[in-house]
Amino acid sequence: MHPHLHTKDNTACEEVMAMLDECHAQGFLWKAIGMCNDAKTAVNKCLRAERIERTAANRAAAKEKNRRIREKWAEIDDNS
Repeated sequence: MHPHLHTKDNTACEEVMAMLDECHAQGFLWKAIGMCNDAKTAVNKCLRAERIERTAANRAAAKEKNRRIREKWAEIDDNS
């Protein structure tokens, strides 16, 4: 299962998603016998890579925010 494909967070995977959409347009039987599995795997790999990049950036931002908060609390403790 994957998230909604065409969002602002998934712009790097547009080409791979287009391949999957084209494969799905071939019809139900095409999907049912597994002809879209390679495209689906490529989409999953691309989305996973994007998610890993996003979580790394979020983690770095959270660490920076926590560092600033600790500095402010240390400053408050020093002035108390």
